[in-house]
Amino acid sequence: MNQETINVFFNTQNGKKLVGQLAMVDSRIYFEYDPVFLKSDIELSPYKLPLKAGVQVCEDRLFEGLYGLFSDSLPDGWGRLLLDRHLMRLGKAYGDITPLDRLSYIGNYGIGALSYEPVVDDIHDMDNNIVLDDLAHSSLEVLEGNSEEMIDTLLTLGGSSSGARPKAVIQRDKKQEKIIHGAQSLQEGYEHYLVKFASSFDSKEIGVIEYIYSLMAKDAGVEMMDTQLLEGKKGRYFATKRFDRVGDRRVHIHSVAGLTHSDFRMPVLDYDDLLTLTLHLTKDVNEQLKMFRLAVFNLFAHNRDDHAKNFSYLLDENNQWKLSPAYALTFSYGPGEEHSTTYFGEGKNPGKEHLMKLASAHGIKDATTIIEEIETVVMNFTEYAQKLGMSKSSITKIETILADIV
Repeated sequence: MNQETINVFFNTQNGKKLVGQLAMVDSRIYFEYDPVFLKSDIELSPYKLPLKAGVQVCEDRLFEGLYGLFSDSLPDGWGRLLLDRHLMRLGKAYGDITPLDRLSYIGNYGIGALSYEPVVDDIHDMDNNIVLDDLAHSSLEVLEGNSEEMIDTLLTLGGSSSGARPKAVIQRDKKQEKIIHGAQSLQEGYEHYLVKFASSFDSKEIGVIEYIYSLMAKDAGVEMMDTQLLEGKKGRYFATKRFDRVGDRRVHIHSVAGLTHSDFRMPVLDYDDLLTLTLHLTKDVNEQLKMFRLAVFNLFAHNRDDHAKNFSYLLDENNQWKLSPAYALTFSYGPGEEHSTTYFGEGKNPGKEHLMKLASAHGIKDATTIIEEIETVVMNFTEYAQKLGMSKSSITKIETILADIV
C-alpha cells in the first residue's frame, strides 16, 4: 500500500518541530504548514515554499511533484538505486513507488535537519563491523547487477546520500583507528563522516584524486570540512567529515537545485546566477566571495561536474543562511566535456577573462590576486599526487589537461 500522508519535522538542538504534512491525492502531492510552525518565522525554503497558511501544491514535475525542500531529503543515483531495489524486494512494483514512499523509508536518517513520519520500514538495525574493502566490492557487484546480497546493508549505510558514486555514512573515532556505522546516535569519541567508493566507470584511483583535490582546495582558500584518505587492504577511499552534523545536532541543508528548482541533470546554471543567489540569500558579501573562490577553483581544477546539487547552503541557529563548505571537488569532464555551470555562458573553454567579467559584475575585490593564488596551487597538482603515490599514468593524464587551462 502506498504512503498517502507524511508528517515533516524540523530537528533542532531543543527537539523537533512539526513543519507540516505532505499528502498525495490522485498522483498530486500537496503540502500544508503546521499553524504553530508558521509562527516560528523559520524559512526552510524561502523561494519555492515560503511560509504561508493553506494548502500548497508544486506545479512543476522536476522532482516528481515534490517541492525541492523535500526532494533534497531523497537520494538520487546510487542511493535511489538501493532504495528502489529494497522496496521492490518487499513486493512493490517499480512503477508504484511514490516520492512519499521513499520519504517514509528515509525517516529520521536523511541528510540535513528534516525527518519524516510515519517510518514504514526500519532498516537501520545492524552491527558495527565495517570493512571498507567489503563495502567497495559489494557496491560494484550491486551496480553491475551481479548481487542483491548486501543491498539492505548498503542502503542503511548510505541510502540517503546523493550522487552517482556509492557512499557510506560512518562514524570515525577521533584517534582515527575505528569505523562504525553512521545510522545511529553519535557514539562517544566519534565524529560523523561520509566515505566514497569507486563506481564501475571511475578510475581505481578516484579516492586519491578526490583527496588531492580537497588538499588543493584548502590550500587555495576554499572552505572544506576535514578530509581523510582511508587505507584498506584492497583500496584507498576518500572520506569527509559531514557538515550537516555538529556533534549529533542536525543542520538544515538546501541544495541550489532544491532551493531554486534547477534541474541538476542539465547545464541550466551560470556562476553569475550563483553569485547573485548567494548574496541575495545570505545577505553577506563574504559568502559571495566564497562562491567566487569556488568558481575559480572549479575552472582551474577542471571540476566540470559542477551541477546544481553540488552547491548548497546551510541555515544556522540564528536562521541565517551560509554557503556550505565545498564538496564533490574532483577532476571531472562534465556533460559533453563542458562545465555543468557556465561562466557567463561559456562552458567549453572558460578562462581568466570570464572570471574577471564575473568579478567585475559582482564587485569582487582582489579578484586578480585570488585567481593567481588558486592557479598557482592547482598547477602544483603533480607535487601533491607524487607525495600520495599516485600512478604516473594518472598524473600525466590530469596534469596535461590542467596545464592547458588558461
